[in-house]
Formats: sequence, structure tokens, C-alpha cells
Amino acid sequence: MPALTSRVNQQSEEYQTNLAHNAGLLKLLEEQLRLARDGGGAEYTKRHKDRGRLLARERVDLLVDPGSAFLELSPLAAWGTEFVVGASVVTGIGVVEGTECVVIANDATVKGGTSNPYTWKKMLRAMHIARLNRLPVINLVESGGADLPTQADLFVPAGQLFRDLTQLSAMGVPTVALVFGNSTAGGAYVPGMCDYTVMVDQQAKVFLGGPPLVKMATGEIATDEDLGGARMHSFTSGLSDYFARDELDAIRIGRRIVATFHWRKLGTKPGPVRAPLYDPGELRGIASADLRVPFDSQEVLARILDSSELDEYKPGYGTSLLTGWGTLHGYPVGVLANARGVIFSEEAKKATEFIQLSNQVDTPLLFMHNTTGYIVGKSFEQGGIIKDGAKMINAVANSSVPHLSVLMGASYGAGNYGMCGRAYDPRFLFSWPNSRTAVMGPQQLAGVLSIVAREAAEAAGREFDEERNATRSAKIEEQIERESFSFYMSGKLYDDGVIDPVDTRTVLGICLSACHSSVVEGRRGFGVFRM
Repeated sequence: MPALTSRVNQQSEEYQTNLAHNAGLLKLLEEQLRLARDGGGAEYTKRHKDRGRLLARERVDLLVDPGSAFLELSPLAAWGTEFVVGASVVTGIGVVEGTECVVIANDATVKGGTSNPYTWKKMLRAMHIARLNRLPVINLVESGGADLPTQADLFVPAGQLFRDLTQLSAMGVPTVALVFGNSTAGGAYVPGMCDYTVMVDQQAKVFLGGPPLVKMATGEIATDEDLGGARMHSFTSGLSDYFARDELDAIRIGRRIVATFHWRKLGTKPGPVRAPLYDPGELRGIASADLRVPFDSQEVLARILDSSELDEYKPGYGTSLLTGWGTLHGYPVGVLANARGVIFSEEAKKATEFIQLSNQVDTPLLFMHNTTGYIVGKSFEQGGIIKDGAKMINAVANSSVPHLSVLMGASYGAGNYGMCGRAYDPRFLFSWPNSRTAVMGPQQLAGVLSIVAREAAEAAGREFDEERNATRSAKIEEQIERESFSFYMSGKLYDDGVIDPVDTRTVLGICLSACHSSVVEGRRGFGVFRM
């Protein structure tokens, strides 16, 4: 397979500008990730520790195999909202007793681990990943239930979590609950619906109604332990399958349970892993500071694919979209990478054929976004850009091999759809800090609205207010800049995390390994293509 050749000049002004810009974004990213790791802050962390409790991330660290990677998902959930960054829960993929699992850990330092609307979105996304990729789920439970002031936004969708747990079990995918503290009201159904439940003595409290509610409803006086303690559930009600002496014992039991799964992956095993020929660290200087300036996607692929090798498909046709086959951490992948932003008819048809071919040979697809969308204009409309774009979107929507998406620049308009954005349910989707997602770029959007307003004024015979238009355009540009920002989109869970470009290869390798826990099989039949 031919190797890609790099022409990056680290001394160039463009490289240095990109490097400085991305370094600033990565510093901001680290600050926000630190906030997520800090949870409820120093005061509540100390209070939690003084009670003899481990922190959520400490529990995760002890649960996963020593020295293995833990891919945290949605760490910026709730960014830019009134809620704490991270949404009071830790989710991710970790290896436990050699088995890749989805881990969900409540952070009790944030309002006692209560769940706000973003908490549920984050947990449901983690459950969806488990379902798509056939990954066992381990819940590390310590939650006060719903954040009651926000119940109107979370009560109805929250029920999906319990449905997902039972459906995973029906699929033969094991679910485990290690209960370290409260799991009350609706949250009591997490241990109730998991296949395996472990409760910690003198800490776990699982009941539908606590002592105050029971007294009000029935007049009965009961203690926490009588109603929902670990000992009662382990020896009287039978809700608990294992009685743990302390938190370390619960984690030990949890690891032992996973070992009994004797889990077997259904996908193909990876081949030899070969490092790229070029330094992934250079990606920080390749990713554009100004998204109006395109960058060479071959330079990106040369730093993430095994041996920097790519067998390009139709290299001389539809050249603003690069397509080809390679391997990443030993797993075969078909790559679609925007080369120069705009998607023309040739690129759309090329992508359609390539997606079909990849499905025929059961090869996962990697979409690398840097697109302003499908081309517009009279000649292109007459040439059938809508039909050709529809073919590409049809192929993406009906492809059944795993899709992985990375937003490495712009992801605008229907180009986001054709390149398998969030709405098209990729197995995983990650963003670089410099990326932007919107209907179109800020200047373009403001310009379109300005043209519409000018034409409306002319049609009504009114004088067009230039000063007001300039003020409005500036506000619109600022709004779109803010709302298309990678952190903002990640805060809404429109991706699975903002990552350092340097980590792209590692993150994708973990994701591909997770995908192969299930069968990797392409679609042999597609919907009707508009010719």
C-alpha cells in the first residue's frame, strides 16, 4: 500500500500561527476538563472524603485494569449552562478483566450526585454506545436521584435509562450495578434492573421512598437500613446479589463478576499495529486557526494511519474529497476526508460509491470533517447537486458498518449530514477544539440575512437602514461564533468529546476496538438512489 508523503514546514508562518492558536484552545480545554474533574469543588470533595468515600474517578481507576486506557466520554457535558461542567457523572469506555465495558459513575460531590437534564443525556448516550457496540455496562451508583427543580426537563426522558438496561440484558449484554451510596426513588431501578447488583455495607441505600416519605404516606417509622440498607437487600429482599464489606470489596467483586462473563468479541481481530511515519504532534500546527483557510487532509491521515499508508480510491476524480483504504491500530478502515471544503457533484457520487464498496467488504468508515457543505449556484443546481447530495446522504444513512467521525475543521450545512454528523448516528464522534458546527459560517449567515433584509426593504419601498444592518450583522456573527464553538456543541452532547488532535489516533484505536466487540457487517441493499 502506498505511503503518504508529508510536506509540512514547521518553520512556516501558517504552521506557527496554527500552532499558537490551537495551543490557546488546548489550554482552555484543559481548564474546563479540570473543572469537570473537580466536581462539586474542594469543600464538597473534602466532605465526601471525610465520610470515608472514594471519589467517582477513584472508583473508576480502581475498577479498570491497571495500566489500561480509559476513554472518557462527554466530559464537557453541560458546558456553558448553569450546571457543573461534566453534568455530575463520569462516563467512558474502560477495560475490566480484559473486557471493554461502558462505565457510568455518579459524582456525589455535585449536589449529592443528583441528575440534571444533561446528566441523563450523558448517561443515555453512554448506554446507546454500549448498545451499538455490544459492550457490557458497569454502573458505579451514588445518586440522590433527580435534581427536582429541573424535573420537568428530565422526568419523561429519564425512563429510557431503565428501558435500555432491560433491553441490553435481553440482547445478552451484561449489566452490573455497584452501589456505593444512595440510589433512591426512580434511581432504585438501576440496581433493580441490572443483571448483577453489589451493595456496600452501611453505605448503599436503595429504596423507592425514604423514611420521611414513608412516614408521610403510611405513618410507618423506619430507618434507612430497614428500608434499603445493603444488609437488608442482601439477606432479606434479595435485591442485592453480593454483600460488600466496603468500597474496595465492591470493586473487587465487580471485577470478579466481569471475569465470569468470559466475554468474546464477535468482530475480526486487528492485524499488526504500525506507527505512522510522521509525528502526530504536528497536527496542532496543521489544523487551521482560520477555517476559511483549507488544510491538506492527507497531512492529517499521514499522522493517524498505520505506516501512513492509504490506498486512495479515484484519486483523480472529485478531488475535494479524499477517499481510500488504510488501517488504524491494525483495524481496516475506509476514509472519507474533506480536502478543500466544498462538496461538488463529483465528490458526492464518489463518496456514494465508496461507501457502498466499504459495506461490501465489511470495512468501518472514518469521516474526517472540514467542509462548508454542498456547492450552490445556478449551474450546479441545474447539474443536479441536490440529487447527487441525496445519493451520498442515502448511502451514509443506510450504511451498516461502524461509522467514526472526527470534526477537524468546519462542519457546515448538509455537509455535516453527508459526512455522518451526529444526526446520522455514528458509533463515535469527536471534535478538535478549532472545529465549528453550524448551518453555515458566521459571515455567510449574517450576509444571507442582510441580503434578505435589503430585498425586503426594496420590495416594500422602504429605505434600508445600513447602520442598523451593520449592528445586527455583528450580533449575528457573534452569536454563530459562540454557538458553533466546539465546546458549546460538546456541552449539548452533539459529540462524544473535544480531543487534542495529537490524541486522535489513540482515541480512534480505542473506538475501533470497541466497535469490534460486535459483528462488523456491511449492508448489501440500499434505498432507492435518485438518478
